[in-house]
Amino acid sequence: MMLGIRGPRKKTLGEFLAGEIESVGKDVKLFKEGDQVFGWAGTSLGCYAQYKCLPEDAVLATKPANMSYEEAVVVPNGALTALIFFRDKANIHKGQKVLINGASGAVGTAAVQLAKYYGAEVTGVCSTTNLELVKSLGADKVIDYTSEDSTKSGDTYDIIFDTVRWGAFSDWKSSLEQGGIYLLTNPGLKVFIQVLWTSMIGSKKVKFTASSLSWKVEDLNFIKELCEAGNIKSVIDRRYPLEQMAEAHAYVETGHKKGNIVITVAHE
Repeated sequence: MMLGIRGPRKKTLGEFLAGEIESVGKDVKLFKEGDQVFGWAGTSLGCYAQYKCLPEDAVLATKPANMSYEEAVVVPNGALTALIFFRDKANIHKGQKVLINGASGAVGTAAVQLAKYYGAEVTGVCSTTNLELVKSLGADKVIDYTSEDSTKSGDTYDIIFDTVRWGAFSDWKSSLEQGGIYLLTNPGLKVFIQVLWTSMIGSKKVKFTASSLSWKVEDLNFIKELCEAGNIKSVIDRRYPLEQMAEAHAYVETGHKKGNIVITVAHE
């Protein structure tokens, strides 16, 4: 409904970008020509292109000094999503036990690193081929979902962050501590009912938010600082030239990517 019912309402896709500012309007104060920036274009999309025009108050910031454009462009999606869920919906704090389901994806890889930054004990759930990747990001424990059912491990957590929705709240409920929170990024109608129901009944809560509606420049700058301090690093699986964006999407839709995919836009 948001993007088009019979086909994409906006033909040029792409929400995230990183590049150099070509020019600025006469009243712009925050940026200047030549600034190296990264950020989110919002629902205007249009980032699969050599040029993109944005308002000065867009969720845009100078890119981390220690990152290339390719490394910077993949940061906002996962890191801002995880930040809103952890900080604003779950009030994450030091000493908590956090499980991240889908720990090797775009949001999952950022979530592992953010949870460690906040001082949590982190368990990541992923496939066999991604165990070492998730460990390298700081996870204290990893569970291979191909050989172990993480919903029946007997361990309990203060926060379960489900970035893939393999199961349902009923599957994870016994893995939550009393007062625990189940966070979900990809809800169906049933989840909204559970959010309402658990807000009134019981100590274990289901929470969801359309996180991108809460993204702010201040949050992007906070993530930038974490990148420059070494608390967040980019995870890039593959890079595709702009001409192969269809192949890039097809690969993502296999469901087996690690971290992020980059579309590289070359200027002649």
